[in-house]
Amino acid sequence: MAKVVVVGGGWAGCAAALSAKKAGAEVVLLEKTDCLLGTGLVGGIMRNNGRFTAAEEMIALGGGDLFQLTDKTSRHVNIEFPGHKHASLYDVALMEPTVARYLAEKGVEVWTVSRARKIKMTGQKIEAVQLETGQLIEGDVFVDATGTLGPQGNCRKYGNGCAMCILRCPSFGGRVSIAGLAGVKEMMGRRPDGGYGAMSGSCKINKDSLDPGLVAELERTGVAVVPVPKELAEQKSKLLGIKSCQQYALKEFADNVVLLDTGHVKLMSPFYPLADLRSIPGLENARYEDPYAGGMGNSIRYLAMSPRDDFLKVEGMDNLFCCGEKAGLLVGHTEAITTGTLAGHNAVRYVMSKPLLELPLSLAVGDAIAYVREQMQTEEGLMQKYTFSGSVYFEQMKELGLYTTDVNAIRERVKEAGLSDVFAQQVL
Repeated sequence: MAKVVVVGGGWAGCAAALSAKKAGAEVVLLEKTDCLLGTGLVGGIMRNNGRFTAAEEMIALGGGDLFQLTDKTSRHVNIEFPGHKHASLYDVALMEPTVARYLAEKGVEVWTVSRARKIKMTGQKIEAVQLETGQLIEGDVFVDATGTLGPQGNCRKYGNGCAMCILRCPSFGGRVSIAGLAGVKEMMGRRPDGGYGAMSGSCKINKDSLDPGLVAELERTGVAVVPVPKELAEQKSKLLGIKSCQQYALKEFADNVVLLDTGHVKLMSPFYPLADLRSIPGLENARYEDPYAGGMGNSIRYLAMSPRDDFLKVEGMDNLFCCGEKAGLLVGHTEAITTGTLAGHNAVRYVMSKPLLELPLSLAVGDAIAYVREQMQTEEGLMQKYTFSGSVYFEQMKELGLYTTDVNAIRERVKEAGLSDVFAQQVL
C-alpha cells in the first residue's frame, strides 16, 4: 500500500489527507499545533460568489466531503454582504472537531503537536520527515501543506510584529517549509507598495463585548454593516491594499465596519486600532479575540510558495506535491480544499505509477490552478491575489462563463469532462 505523509493540517492538508485515503493509501497527517484547520479556525466564509461553483464542481468530482461538512455546520446560509452573494458562514467553534472526527472515521492517522524540523532525502526524493522529537516519519510520497505565514520573525519583518494569531507560533513553533528544506527556491508574494506578503484579512471580536442589539442583528441575519465616520473611512481606505483577501478590498469595507457571525464576530478588516473601533456606535466596549493584537496588525502570508505544475507536483522534486497557499497566491478555504484534494489524489497516482490528473480548463477549479501558475511567472501577477469569490480570478470566471449557481449545469460540466466522482475512486 502507498504511504502518503501530509505535513500541515490546515484546510489544504486535511483535504489532501482525506483525498489520499479515499484513493487507497495509508495516510499520516502531521500538524504542529493542537488543532487542525489553521486559519480555518477563524475563517468561516464559504460559497460566496464563485466559491459556490467551485464547491459544487468538487462535490460532482467526488471530492466534496469537506464542503458538505461546512454546509452541516453553517450558522447562516444564502446571506449577502458588500460585494458577495449566496454566502454560508460555518461555526468556527464546531468546525475543527467535526473535521477531526471525520478524518479519524475515514482512517487518516492524525498527529497533532508534531512539528517537522528536518527531512531525509536522496537526490530529489524525500524519504522521511523528522519531527522535533527526533522521530522519523517515512513515506513513499509527501504533500507540503505547511502554508506561507509565520514564523514570528516574518510577521515582524514584513508586518507590524507578532499579533498572537490563531497559529500560536510562540507556543508551537513557526512554520517549517518541507519544500524549503528540500532546497526548492520558493516565491514570495508582493504588495503594490513594493513590500512582501499580505496581511491576513480579518479579526475576531468577542461577541459579549458588543451592543446586545448589534449581536441580535448578527445572530438573526448573519451580517451587520455599521457606517463609520467619514474621516475614519478615509483612513481605512488606505489599508485595503495590504489585505490578502483582495475580494474584500472594496470601498464598502472602508466606509463601514462589516461584521459576520461565525459563532464569534468576524471583523472584515486586517486590523483596526481599538480606540477607532470603540468610537463606532455599538462597538464602544469591543475587545479582540484573535489576533489578540488586532488593533495593530495581523499575520503576514504568502512568503513561501512553491513552484509547481498543474498536477500540483513541486518542480525539481520527485515525490513532493503541494497545496493551499504553498501552491500559489490562492486565497481561501475553498481554494485550499480544492488544491489539497488534487494534491492528495495525485500523490497516490504517483506512487502507483498512474498518469497524474490535471483538472481541465472547462472547470473553474482546473482553470484557476492553471491561471494562477501562469500569472505567478510575472512580476505583476505576484502582486495579485486570486480567489473564486472576487477580485481578479472571479472576473476571469465570469468572462469565461464558468460562474454559475445552477447545480445541474455544474454536474453536467463535470460529466462532460469524464470526471464524475473521480476523487471518490481508489487508484488501482
